[in-house]
Amino acid sequence: MKLRCLIVDDEPLAHEVILRYMADTPFLEKAGQCYLATEAIAFLNTQPVDLIFLDIQMPKLTGLNFLRTLKQPPLVIITSAHEEYALESFELQVCDYLLKPFRFDRFLKAANRALSLFTLQQNTTSAAAPAKTDPVAGVSPLYVKADKKLIQLQPGQLYYLESLGNYVKVWDDKKYLLTQRTLSSFEEQLPAEMFIRIHKSYIINRRHVQYIEGNIIRLTNGKELPLGKNYRHAIKQLLL
Repeated sequence: MKLRCLIVDDEPLAHEVILRYMADTPFLEKAGQCYLATEAIAFLNTQPVDLIFLDIQMPKLTGLNFLRTLKQPPLVIITSAHEEYALESFELQVCDYLLKPFRFDRFLKAANRALSLFTLQQNTTSAAAPAKTDPVAGVSPLYVKADKKLIQLQPGQLYYLESLGNYVKVWDDKKYLLTQRTLSSFEEQLPAEMFIRIHKSYIINRRHVQYIEGNIIRLTNGKELPLGKNYRHAIKQLLL
């Protein structure tokens, strides 16, 4: 599998760096290059794209305003020299945020995350039989014992986990399963690229974060969870 990539950046040097890194990443291929966001709009109307490497500060139309115009945007990795747009970008559900100048190892981490999310999307929309493993990094399904049954769950469908002493509520969009396990045991099992602990009582799926305001993290299903004072580093991890 290869991801068709579009570079949108007004700096030629930025294109050179990304193209060089893409050449060393086997699952990425160039779909096109645009030096203005307005050019990218026209490009997307004519060719399929799986992933956009998107700058923010560009003439005529900023990268984030361009992203807001897309009804069904592909995966997006922000590439910017401006750190202050990170939270705003995250609220727009970007895949990752690369702060210029970035090294190849950081680029590769972002590209791997994009590949995992793309695979997850493909699996979700496929009409084929359910996969035997979770599509993110080949992680096995999660088995939860509840109501005297062993229930199989796909980690990508979970929103958050809530500790209740020696029990844990495993939440999807609207309902939960109660299982007799510790939150720490789930933390060791769940894929770190998807889940992060934000409180002694909560682990969240980072892909379902809608926004962060103060010490509150709101999920896309409307649930608001506290950010523990000993877990404030989690905000930085969410954006890296």
